[in-house]
Amino acid sequence: MSDVSKHRLMLAIACILAAVYLFPLYWMYVTSLKSGSAMFATPPGLFPVDPQWSVYSYVWESRDMGRYMWNSLVIAAGSVALIVLLGTGCSYVLARYRSRWVDVGLFLILMLQVLPASLLITPIFVGFSQLGLLNTPRTAVIIAIAAKSMPFYVVLVRSTFMSVPMELEEAALVDGNSRVGAFFNIVLPLARNGILVSGILIFMQAFGEFVYSKSMIQNIELQPASVGLNSFMGPNTNEWNNILAFASMYVTPILAIFVLLQRRIVSGLTSGALK
Repeated sequence: MSDVSKHRLMLAIACILAAVYLFPLYWMYVTSLKSGSAMFATPPGLFPVDPQWSVYSYVWESRDMGRYMWNSLVIAAGSVALIVLLGTGCSYVLARYRSRWVDVGLFLILMLQVLPASLLITPIFVGFSQLGLLNTPRTAVIIAIAAKSMPFYVVLVRSTFMSVPMELEEAALVDGNSRVGAFFNIVLPLARNGILVSGILIFMQAFGEFVYSKSMIQNIELQPASVGLNSFMGPNTNEWNNILAFASMYVTPILAIFVLLQRRIVSGLTSGALK
């Protein structure tokens, strides 16, 4: 098989996979604009014949979606701020301290990522209750998200710091900088792309967090959009267009962030792969 044929085959496979992944998103947006009868028509229409644009304003106002989105933003931004503040220095130290045991320890800690939040929520809830953190439930959720996502952030940013040559830092020390000054003036600016990308990935994950928020935040005024979406569900659910309109407005900001920053995300994830 020639190189051109291989390229075309890979392109065709990529297009098929993209269509498989993107079709549910497309169907969500399209179905949110359909009326009740059109939604369950047979065969289903790929395009809304009479788009119901008013459903978006109705859901936004009736469900007070602005409050839900604000709570999601507070939780996601707080989680990113806490992780970046605590995890960046940890990543730098682990990058400069080369040891086989460090790699083994990071691997074991990273394995905690495979544990679902539903498995961890019971001990976390009991511990936070004893510490009184449930009196400020959004703070409790932020701490829980930070605890679970910190290893992921540390591993990504550590590889970025490892790609920064030690010679640059040593030259800064020779020029009279302290270790802290060399970190902030030399190392940190060179690693900012990896830190930014890791922060974006954590933000996207925290923005859609559900288990901790559902379990710890009982006050509806403080619940994020993920819990607000769940409030539609019930034994006699028939507001499918409203549910999909809510979901569409909920995921659109995350999709926009990913589309606008996809090149930076890819470059940041691969920045530590090559020196």
